[in-house]
Amino acid sequence: MDAVTPLSQVAGEVVYLAKTAARPHAYTYEPPAGVARTNIVNEPHTVPIFDMRPMAYGLSLDGQGFVLADAPTAVSDFYDEAQLRSIYYPEAEDLVKRATGASRVVVFDHTIRRREPGVEDRTPGTPRQPVTRIHGDYTETSGPQRVRDLMGTEADDLLTRRFAIVNVWRPIRGPLYDAPLAVCDAGSVADGDLVGQHLIYRDRTGEIYGLTYNPAHRWYYAPAMRADEALLLKCFDSAKDGRARFMPHTSFVDPNAPADMVPRESIELRTLVFFDA
Repeated sequence: MDAVTPLSQVAGEVVYLAKTAARPHAYTYEPPAGVARTNIVNEPHTVPIFDMRPMAYGLSLDGQGFVLADAPTAVSDFYDEAQLRSIYYPEAEDLVKRATGASRVVVFDHTIRRREPGVEDRTPGTPRQPVTRIHGDYTETSGPQRVRDLMGTEADDLLTRRFAIVNVWRPIRGPLYDAPLAVCDAGSVADGDLVGQHLIYRDRTGEIYGLTYNPAHRWYYAPAMRADEALLLKCFDSAKDGRARFMPHTSFVDPNAPADMVPRESIELRTLVFFDA
């Protein structure tokens, strides 16, 4: 984007996937005795992460793969499951429909993350933690599989037309300074930068993308995000016509964050987005 040069930026460390001969994988639970939980090798890089706010009007899901949206909500307690399903899910479906022009949007799950210092994500008995490694939630294989898993007898017909997977991410409390989300302009990701990695659950094996380092990658974040704002993240698009399809993202440490910041609390919804053609 030509607008990059004048934007303010921070130097943030993001964790890439190192290139290795073996296919990357990670268990989401404690694996059998003698089996390593993961063979993933991290490769941290310090990169410029630009403030997206001055250019927010020009962002699009089909262009960069992310959008910063004003998103007021009637939810008073994000820890109340009944409010999430009766109020927040319909709000999010409407937000994504307006942003994409889709004919149908289906929220299929949500995750609340509450950072606790020193705790790794998926530690039993603790809240989900911010993800500190760059990733893309779905791949060429796992995107369509999600439709098959969730949409039952409709799946075969839905898969004949364009569909996407869009996440809606927001702070539960703002302004958010702790572990903000950094997003990578999908247009700066070259063929071959994304590497499929298996995510092994007790009952199934999923697939996500890791990202290998390329100095051409362009990173952005929204400083001090408010609880009435949301980031829309395109995690998959079946269209292969030049629009953004996969958008890598990660949490990072903002070096400008105040020392007395409140630990991050955030919620992300995942949506299937269907188009008429």
